[in-house]
This record gives sequence, structure tokens and C-alpha cells, in this order.
Amino acid sequence: MINLRKRITGVDEIMDDFALPESELDPVLKGLGDLNSWFGGHKTLIKALQQFPVQPNNHISDWGCGGGDALKAIAQWAAAKKLPLQLTGVDAAPAAITFAQKETVAYANINYLQTEVMSPQLQDNQFDIVVSSLFTHHFEDDAWVALIQKMLSCSRRGIIITDLHRHWLLYYSLIAIFTVVIPNKMMRHDGPLSVQRSFTKAELISLLAKAGVTRYKIEWKWAFRWQVIIYKN
Repeated sequence: MINLRKRITGVDEIMDDFALPESELDPVLKGLGDLNSWFGGHKTLIKALQQFPVQPNNHISDWGCGGGDALKAIAQWAAAKKLPLQLTGVDAAPAAITFAQKETVAYANINYLQTEVMSPQLQDNQFDIVVSSLFTHHFEDDAWVALIQKMLSCSRRGIIITDLHRHWLLYYSLIAIFTVVIPNKMMRHDGPLSVQRSFTKAELISLLAKAGVTRYKIEWKWAFRWQVIIYKN
């Protein structure tokens, strides 16, 4: 059995290389988007947005947006509700932005910024709500704290984070999925490593305290994810 008692640090995933070519990254982004859809990640995010609740003409930004699948799901939900929203994806990888733009070309209210999340291009109160799905585990503890503080400073209303629960069943399930269901060498490497880099509830509570966050709610969501909603005011 893999030892998952502590977060692994100092080890990068292949996807952490922002210079990956489209030929390597596109199949991974498509696979991750499919998984988010199959396991209810998009529905969970939309339910979380409703808890604020989202208001007409709110500006929502997805940090570490990858292939834009979450933004597409939000745009479809908002269109069905006749709720006008401005949506902005943020990602540092050029290939990810290119893929996301192609996938969401039909949605005029979705735009993208190619930049690192700690960049000064992301400014105080630039967005109403900042969301992030399966992204924050890429940051080690001190950087995670700084990221949350940056998200809060850039949002007017609050942030929603969804990330993995470090658990042995998820670890071995991802090995099976990326070997049999979605066979991909990069995902086979990065998926289990993502679990090793992810969180327990106690770790999240400790990190939020270090970030000075007091108004938040943590809930466990299927499949093996923690959802953190932080209210700014």
C-alpha cells in the first residue's frame, strides 16, 4: 500500500511544465474534462456558485482553467437560467489556453488570460468570484497560503476551491482509470502523484488558518474531493 500519511513535496507533475506542446497536452485536457463531467465536478461547482448566490453580470474567474471545461459548464448553466455572466479563464500554459479557446469558441462571454496566477496582471477586486478546480495541490504549503490570499484580494465576494482528498482508494482508482479507461502516459504519471500532493481536511484547516481565513466552509464531495468556499464579506 502507498504511504499517504503526509503530503508529498518537491516533486513536479509533467503538467507543471508550461511549455508542453499541444500534441501532448490536448489529450490530457480532454481526458480531465471528461472526468469532471462523469464524476459530477461541474455540477458540484455550479451548486457552490449558487450558494453565494451568483448575481447577474457577475465576473467569475477560473484559475488554472486548463481546457476550459468548467467555464463551459458554467456558461451553459447560466444561459439556461438567462443569467448574464462574464467568465475569464486564467492559465500559464499557452497550449492550455489555445485548447480552451477552441473548446469554448461558441461562448462570447468566455475570455482567457495567459498568465501565472501570482502575476500582477491579476489585480485587487478584478473579479466577483474566483474558482479553482483540481489546481491548488500543485502548490506547496507556503505557496498555497499565498495563492489563497491572492485569490481573495482579486475577488470581491469570495472564492471556491475544489481539490483532491488524499486517499488510497482514489490513488489506485486513478491508476486503473488512466491505464484502462483513458490510457495516457502523462495522466498515468500525474494522476496518482496529484493524490500524493493533495490534502486531508485537517491540513486544509491548518493552511486556511495560516492564510488568515476565518469565514469558510469545507465539505467532502464525490469523488474524493474537498470543496472549500470562502466568503469575503
